[in-house]
Amino acid sequence: MRQIVLDTETTGLEWKKGNRVVEIGCVELLERRPSGNNFHRYLKPDCDFESGAAEVTGLSLDFLADKPRFEEVVDEFLAYVDGAELIIHNASFDMGFLENEMSLAGKGRLASRVTVTDTLAMARERFPGQRNSLDALCRRLGVDNAHRTLHGGLLDAQILADVYIALTSGQEEIGFGQPEAESGNAGGVAQAFDASVLLPRPRVLVTASEQEAHEARLARLRKKAGHAWWDGEPVPAASEPA
Repeated sequence: MRQIVLDTETTGLEWKKGNRVVEIGCVELLERRPSGNNFHRYLKPDCDFESGAAEVTGLSLDFLADKPRFEEVVDEFLAYVDGAELIIHNASFDMGFLENEMSLAGKGRLASRVTVTDTLAMARERFPGQRNSLDALCRRLGVDNAHRTLHGGLLDAQILADVYIALTSGQEEIGFGQPEAESGNAGGVAQAFDASVLLPRPRVLVTASEQEAHEARLARLRKKAGHAWWDGEPVPAASEPA
């Protein structure tokens, strides 16, 4: 399935209080890799920012004054996301705002056109009891977010794409998640495993001093136990009871 990593920026925390979307950023993943086919739009909200919201995003009403309204880009947005799996961090927040924008534009429900995966729910399941904000996950999973000084729709979507890949790395990376038709095995016939695709295993070399310490340890074990069956020596028979 085509995947779209999505993030929005808004004028406040609740759409029910009249807040609107001011930025949509999307990153397309094909076969779990960024395709470069991104979607990014700033939007004129026709409402004020809540206290502190503009500082978080770095956006202002002056900057957004000449930008299109959501209803002017909605058809383009729907054509881009239609049929895709949306990857969103704290999906209920973004989807709540987007469904409100869809309703105001008279376009029905977005959820009927896409499926949604919430990376916050995934992170909470994997790291219970820990902070699972985007920044916290970047630190935990080794994703570089040093350039993230403000919240931004496209930037956060790009960072979230890296976080999602790190969160879900595993079976999909070695082909377990591929449909049979894509893997060239449409008939379902078992194929021989090609060991040549594996990376070489690291070689661990033992130093002379480590080998000497190892032999000394084995000698002490032999002396204490009376035998060492890793050497192939027979285990002494147990004495018959009197």
